[in-house]
Amino acid sequence: MATEPPQIRPGSRVRLHLQICLADGTDVFSSFDADAIELALGDGTLTPGLENLLIGLRAGADERFLADGSALYEPRDESKIHWLERKDFPAEMDLARGQLIAFDAPGGQQVSGLLLDMNEDRVQVDFNHPLAGRSLQIRARILSVTDPDNVETPAA
Repeated sequence: MATEPPQIRPGSRVRLHLQICLADGTDVFSSFDADAIELALGDGTLTPGLENLLIGLRAGADERFLADGSALYEPRDESKIHWLERKDFPAEMDLARGQLIAFDAPGGQQVSGLLLDMNEDRVQVDFNHPLAGRSLQIRARILSVTDPDNVETPAA
């Protein structure tokens, strides 16, 4: 009697391909034309929201999901939209609406901000996650699952 391959659960090691698209089909991220992603659920490689989509899948699964970016990344928060002084940006920096800009945060980490608007003196930047509040199409192809007891099951 053959045993069923393990399901993905917290702590499982997983090798997979992942694709994230906007509702209109615009590719945001894909590993399908690159190396597979290898991770342990809970190690921080994926957000908890993305990990939750994988729970219960087995090696060989090729699943598609519709998801809200606010559930996968973070809720959209209007208080994260700020007007900044134009003089605080390098003079040689060409700024354009829709541009994603990296900022150094006080703790030393980098955060991204999306330029929404600007005038001669100020620049409006949205510091929400770029996918927060967006409808997303997710595809996950599970290549292998290693249970926390280290029994690997490759895709059929």
